[in-house]
Amino acid sequence: MDPSASSSAGSPFDMVSGALADYVPRAGPSATRSSGTGGKGDGREGDGREGDGREQILGVVSLDAGLRIAGYNLDAAPFAGVSARTGAPFAELLPSGDVPTVTQRLRRVLETREAHVARVQRLRRDDGTELVVSMSILPAAPPQEGLTVSLIAMAKRLHLYASATAIGTSLDIGETAQSLAQSLLAWGDVAAVDLDYAVWTGEAVTEQTHERIRLRRAALAPDRAWPDGYLTPGDNLPREASRLLAGAVMRDDVPQAVVISDRTAIEQDLEDVRLVRALVPGDRPVSVACIPLVVEGPEGTPGPIVLGVTEIWRRPDWPFGDGELLDLQELVAKTARHVDLARQHQREHAQVLALQRRLLPRAGSDTIEVASVYEPTTPDSAGVGGDWVNSFPLPGDRTALVVGDVVGHGLGAAAAMGQLSMEARALLSAGLGPGEVLERLDETVTLLDDTDAGLAAGYSALGSTCCIAVYDPVDHRVALSNAGHLPPVLVRPDGSAKTVAGQPHPALGAEFVVREPFEVHEFAVPPGSLLVLYTDGLVEDPAASIDDGIGRLTDLVREVHPWDDLQQAARRVVAGLAPRGHLRDDVTLLLARMAGRRGRDTATWHLPAREDGVAHARALVAPLLRQWHTTDQARDNALLVLSELVTNAVRFGTGPVTVRLVRSGGRLSCEVADTGNGRPRLRRGEPLDDDGRGLHVVHKLTTRWGVRWTDTGKAVWAELET
Repeated sequence: MDPSASSSAGSPFDMVSGALADYVPRAGPSATRSSGTGGKGDGREGDGREGDGREQILGVVSLDAGLRIAGYNLDAAPFAGVSARTGAPFAELLPSGDVPTVTQRLRRVLETREAHVARVQRLRRDDGTELVVSMSILPAAPPQEGLTVSLIAMAKRLHLYASATAIGTSLDIGETAQSLAQSLLAWGDVAAVDLDYAVWTGEAVTEQTHERIRLRRAALAPDRAWPDGYLTPGDNLPREASRLLAGAVMRDDVPQAVVISDRTAIEQDLEDVRLVRALVPGDRPVSVACIPLVVEGPEGTPGPIVLGVTEIWRRPDWPFGDGELLDLQELVAKTARHVDLARQHQREHAQVLALQRRLLPRAGSDTIEVASVYEPTTPDSAGVGGDWVNSFPLPGDRTALVVGDVVGHGLGAAAAMGQLSMEARALLSAGLGPGEVLERLDETVTLLDDTDAGLAAGYSALGSTCCIAVYDPVDHRVALSNAGHLPPVLVRPDGSAKTVAGQPHPALGAEFVVREPFEVHEFAVPPGSLLVLYTDGLVEDPAASIDDGIGRLTDLVREVHPWDDLQQAARRVVAGLAPRGHLRDDVTLLLARMAGRRGRDTATWHLPAREDGVAHARALVAPLLRQWHTTDQARDNALLVLSELVTNAVRFGTGPVTVRLVRSGGRLSCEVADTGNGRPRLRRGEPLDDDGRGLHVVHKLTTRWGVRWTDTGKAVWAELET
């Protein structure tokens, strides 16, 4: 940029910069103090006011191209204790934590000559306290080089507005409290925020009595080394301190601001040296203002509720005025609403995560090993979505693997996700196949949005996706059905990998498309195979296609060796595809390693549906049970149960009868399948009935029994102790 062009154009920023430069004395800071613009004896009597009664709040610092102080005027009373030195780096005036950010801003203005206007900033005083200012960075007016930095000690009302606007930007309780503490420094030297312990846990604070309140230090400003014993964020206040603070602000059962003007009175109120050391910052004379954080109580509560207490500490020679107390109460009152919102958000967050974690798969079995990872987009409930993954055992030694994704985020989406997940588990456990379960879930999703309840809550169950896989460790096969979800990846024992993509089907509740039945795709999974289920957050990348993402996932899971710890492998895959801190959506991954059932622990026979089928089945099963070393009682029970199931299959079913036995530890599973579609029902019989007693026998002798529907008919299963 041509400096002369800027000057001739009369840029407003150049004119302001020039005027501010004139505010800096040519002969250095000592001339300022004798010229009547800043020092004592100039009509202000050291109170920060000029002779005409107006408060002087402006300071100016000129910087050279190396960001060193070339001149300054910080003689206004609010800047007392802020020591500037000509030739010193400007960074000396800043808290150490702010140096990188402010230096970056200074260099940007120096390079671009574009002003950086009115940013709330802190300056460091010699005694360790901090001054809140509004900082503007302007390029020096031509023909000068360097920068002009204006520092306005913020008027309390301006600071009040800026603080109230900034504090509500987070739904994190700790961040909200820390923002309040930082803002309160404009009224004091040290600010602390102590919150009721119930607020941290998300509980509703309903009791008014201060005898009950337990406080935890939520925030403290400024950030410095504090004496031993002084309470810092995360510390629980001693019960006596909680009671005293709560009692101080609850006069006549009405929350109100309280000011204690000197250290002697504070020590008399606390009475205990230990409490003084915990609550009073340092050994210097101090005064304190205690302001309650108050919200309106829920319906039925007689009055306002105190969520906590803020304390503003400062020197006794700087008394709290009535106007300041009103400003403090206004700021704290606005913050109290944000704290209560954060409390409610914390409760919702805990509920959502509890639901998500409850749905995560538990440990596998001796036929299948599972591992899962779930990572929400953000640590708050607004970022927790409707992704879920689950695995659970099914009758007949089978295992269900389910993954799904409900559209949206937050408690509403998580509630819909929980409903679909639990319904899928119930239907699969009741014997329905994967395709039939998806048909029921499709109806449920449509019903969930009939009343627009989901849309009103910011989510919609319509368009949710789900993929269900049922693993049979005896046949070493998987039956899979998919409703609009991304295809699973199958890694075979030889290291080859492919996606399992059956007939495509739209997502759940997609009424706008031609409705087709959910296809069930079956495929072989030899022992040692790895099946990978996931949600789109793991493989989506704005810079690449979804196929590329699935390809990267496939490459990573191929590197999982049979002897690898599966949970560690799952975390490694997620870290490789979706590094922490760079998540664009919820990430969910399930790895399932199929071990299968050993051949010597299973047996299957196909028998004709004839009257001699029962005797034939008993002749085949009895020697095997003896070979498996079952007890005589268990063997008799198993043969009787098998006889009743085969009898029913021959009498009421059609086609061939399939008998399958599986032993697992101390459990024996018997399954009899036929091509009939009638459902066996246990009904109350009369003493003289000639039939209907078979299922009663099965019910009495087994730990559980049920019906599973197949592509060709049904299978009645029963489990016994051996």
